[in-house]
Amino acid sequence: MAIWSLPAQAAEINPLSVHVLNLQTGQPSPGIRVDLERRIDATHWQPLGSGTTDEQGRVRALVPASELPKWSAGEYRVVFRTGEFYARQQQASFFPEIPVVIRVDSAQQHYHVPLLLSPYGFSSYRGN
Repeated sequence: MAIWSLPAQAAEINPLSVHVLNLQTGQPSPGIRVDLERRIDATHWQPLGSGTTDEQGRVRALVPASELPKWSAGEYRVVFRTGEFYARQQQASFFPEIPVVIRVDSAQQHYHVPLLLSPYGFSSYRGN
């Protein structure tokens, strides 16, 4: 029986992930840029980082490693740049971007933000 050990950094789980699924096709949506921002005050947001959905439509680690020590409870905005995605496909869409504002209650929990997407509508929820 083999015993495997993971390096310390591999065992560390990123606190925020996203997943984008195309409602028209039922398939993942690769190539969507996703930005992460932290609310500073009532009208200002601080950019933290960004990622691009992979072939499975996922960004598995949206919080940059440099921000992990500062990750804390608060309000964050996940912005899906859907206009860029549809423009590359030469397809019209109604939403150039989809901002989803979330509340992080505990820095020790994992938060997952799925987006169900079509050119003229979307839905999001807290996943796991």
